[in-house]
Amino acid sequence: MISSDALLDLHERCHRSFAGLLAHCRAFDSDALNRELEGFGYPSVRLQLHHALGAEAYWVGVLQGRVEAEDDNPRYPTVASLESMREAVSSATEGYLRRASREELNTVRSMLTWTGKERMLVPAQVILRTATHLFQHQGQVTAMCRLLGRPVNGLDYPIE
Repeated sequence: MISSDALLDLHERCHRSFAGLLAHCRAFDSDALNRELEGFGYPSVRLQLHHALGAEAYWVGVLQGRVEAEDDNPRYPTVASLESMREAVSSATEGYLRRASREELNTVRSMLTWTGKERMLVPAQVILRTATHLFQHQGQVTAMCRLLGRPVNGLDYPIE
């Protein structure tokens, strides 16, 4: 069984690393931030960053009985606005984890997802998915940064 304390620790470390990536991306001007690069599902740095955060917000909403799948990326045109989004998303996830019991986190239950699909999910696994998803897109953004001439160093999962 996974405890809320363990998930809170994982969540904090993931967001610490993601905040570092956002800080790195502050050096990009609007053109570079929005430049579409071939070979990526979300073709720009800004869209990758927004998607990673939006997915966490979506899944934590699902855990709480809400399906929020609005495409709101135009509301986040800058790194500063994405930093605000990250803070809000992180805070919402932290709040959920602080309220959730060990039993709630580890018990499979029916959840309604996008397009009205009902799925049997374990909340702790959903939270772990949001963490791995952040790093999946962080890897894509670091590759994009390299292509844009601004390589990223030192933003792996923090073990200290």
